[in-house]
Amino acid sequence: MTRFDSITLASASPRRSLLLEQIGVRHVVRATDVDERVRPGEAPAAYVARVAADKAEAAWALEATRPVLAADTAVALGAELFGKPADQSEGVRMLAALAGRTHQVLTAVALRTAQGLGTALSVSEVRFRALSAAECVRYWQTGEPRGKAGGYAIQGLAATFITHLAGSYSGVMGLPLAETAQLLAAAGVRLWNSEEAA
Repeated sequence: MTRFDSITLASASPRRSLLLEQIGVRHVVRATDVDERVRPGEAPAAYVARVAADKAEAAWALEATRPVLAADTAVALGAELFGKPADQSEGVRMLAALAGRTHQVLTAVALRTAQGLGTALSVSEVRFRALSAAECVRYWQTGEPRGKAGGYAIQGLAATFITHLAGSYSGVMGLPLAETAQLLAAAGVRLWNSEEAA
């Protein structure tokens, strides 16, 4: 098997880059621009899987010299899918909808290599405590919710909203590390615990 000392990360997300560093994966960032609009009737799991695969394939088409990793995250409350809020009104509406309820966070991971496309899906359940309207507005005004699926960041101030988490903490952040590590190791990518790293 070919061994790789580094990969391409098809994402501009600083969180995903930090998470890869956490498990010892060297990488270069090459963000891609793909259509992230939800298709009519598209289920949340199918949506994140499609977008992650499209990102990986787009970056692979630009530079196929090393494995390309991509991911996509969405928040689902029942059948409703919450992506990144466009403005304060949408961000506050999302938080108000999530308040006092349990939602799912779905993160799909796609790894494109010369052998094809490998994928994995992480599904976590997150419960929020009740939130006041003023609290939702104050949180938006911190700037933290911008660019975050569901309009919140579990690793930031929004940690004070969360009363229960079942699943992958790193998956809620945007890159489930257990699933990602399995895909990378199977493709011959060096991780912190690779035998060759010893």
